[in-house]
Amino acid sequence: MADPSFPRDDLRATIAARRDLGPEYEAALTESFLNRIEATIAAQVAAEASRRMPNPKELAREDRAEGGRALGLALGSLGIAIPLTAGAAIGAGLPGIITAWSGIVLVNFAYALGRRRRH
Repeated sequence: MADPSFPRDDLRATIAARRDLGPEYEAALTESFLNRIEATIAAQVAAEASRRMPNPKELAREDRAEGGRALGLALGSLGIAIPLTAGAAIGAGLPGIITAWSGIVLVNFAYALGRRRRH
């Protein structure tokens, strides 16, 4: 973190320079002082933001893992849908097929909703 005495010391130096140089340099000295304060604040904000922001490599790794889980769920849903549809059609007809596919859709919907909440 920056030295907390920096703004006070810098302000004192700016005021002393204004006394030495005269009022015609007041605008330039004030602008210079404000630029240094802004730079200090920007550096502190950047340091705090980088401390709080997650690592981009970690985010990319999590995105890849999430994509793998989504692909696994999609392929698993399709893989189970075939025997479920066949069994439902043989055992219960159209109502059985609708029930089986409703379950598959609900599982995928719940996963998508949970994924959306995490992001």
